[in-house]
Amino acid sequence: MTRKAVKGSVIADLLAENPIQDYEALEFEFPDEHINEVDCEEEGPANVWEMYFDGAVNLSGNGIGAVLVSPDGKHFPIAVKLRFDCTNNVAEYEACVMGLQAAIEMKIRKLEVYGDSALIIYQVKGEWQTKDPKLIPYQKYLLELIKEFEEISFTHLSRDKNQFADALATLAVMAQMEEGQTTQALRVKARDEPAYCFTIEEQPDGKPWYHDILVSL
Repeated sequence: MTRKAVKGSVIADLLAENPIQDYEALEFEFPDEHINEVDCEEEGPANVWEMYFDGAVNLSGNGIGAVLVSPDGKHFPIAVKLRFDCTNNVAEYEACVMGLQAAIEMKIRKLEVYGDSALIIYQVKGEWQTKDPKLIPYQKYLLELIKEFEEISFTHLSRDKNQFADALATLAVMAQMEEGQTTQALRVKARDEPAYCFTIEEQPDGKPWYHDILVSL
């Protein structure tokens, strides 16, 4: 149905016959004309990211892994193969440093850090002393990285709750990679049914499965 034109005089007559009570004219003066933009950013737990880190040292090699988790649950995994001799504690520090560096590059301001190495967590928090000369430079460097964050916390957790970072570190150890070589981002999915449940059988008439739906539209 086409819309009929309405003359402006009819609208004017209607407004004249039905005045609005307590009408106030719009205010067109803006005292804050110098303000070009108002940026409102919500503060609170929704802005806090999580980081999990772990290191792996065995006869096959050395590797580190870290994963950054966004407030909406997205995971950003990182794995690096270390081509130099190191201890377990050095590998743990390397993993923590790598994760913090990635968070800084992503401009993350609030971060909760989790790791299963009690030594690293409590040394960074200042509750344990660092006497190993190999670890002192790492601790100093971590303290410098911490200054880049608005809020940051370190929490020790059990190894069974740090499986993703542990798997990334183990993957880095087992992967055969040349120096400077990188791979695409890792994608891991959870599926409740076997692969054959997702197959689409061919229709006997040779037409696609959506043919009937398309015809009915």
